[in-house]
Amino acid sequence: MQMEISELQKDLAATFRWTARLDMHEGVANHFSACIPGTSNFYCNKAGIHFSRMKASDLILVTKENKDELKNKPNVIDPTALYIHGAIHEKAPHARCIFHVHSKYATALSTLKDPVLKPIDQNTMMFYNRVSTYNEFGGLGLEDESNKMANSLGNKQHMLLANHGILTTGETVAEGFNSLYYFERAAQTYLTALSTNQELNVVSHEVAEKTAEEHANFPTDFANLFLSQIRLILDKEEPDYKN
Repeated sequence: MQMEISELQKDLAATFRWTARLDMHEGVANHFSACIPGTSNFYCNKAGIHFSRMKASDLILVTKENKDELKNKPNVIDPTALYIHGAIHEKAPHARCIFHVHSKYATALSTLKDPVLKPIDQNTMMFYNRVSTYNEFGGLGLEDESNKMANSLGNKQHMLLANHGILTTGETVAEGFNSLYYFERAAQTYLTALSTNQELNVVSHEVAEKTAEEHANFPTDFANLFLSQIRLILDKEEPDYKN
């Protein structure tokens, strides 16, 4: 039976479309997910659909009851999505929404021997001490690998997957996607600065932490404003994302 499409699905579908516009996707790979408030059930993108064509109705609801069945249906949902997102949603209750991509700059950062973003500007400072690094790349992200990823995230909000990509989380779709967007921007700035072969002007721990706290507690809710503007643009240019 067709259920009414929720605002949560529309929000999530909008972030797929915008990620495609930013060229931060990778073919039909990569995954976003969002838990239904008050439950452990989560929506995740259907397998094989390009981010630029994602619609709200293409999001598959994963529940405790159907998870095992879906593991045998790779044409419905990518097994790596099911394992990675399922494990993290289960083990990290603060990660209500998860965004995972192999975007250009975040992935390049993940290949460095020292992939930690140094606090050199406001965007990099946003993530100061708020990103864990998973250094044990062991394959595509099936069951064992996904459990190790979930344990590595711990109580941090985001995780750089060494030799792999970036994973950001949030309490809401807006929060998690905003972090994904700004992490890619931060990685771009950092790698560009490194490419100059000049000494970086790294700020102190005190300044970086203060800036990160100020960002987290800023009175203007930029994340929700950003997502609402994305949806207004898509409402005009690609309204089928809501279908």
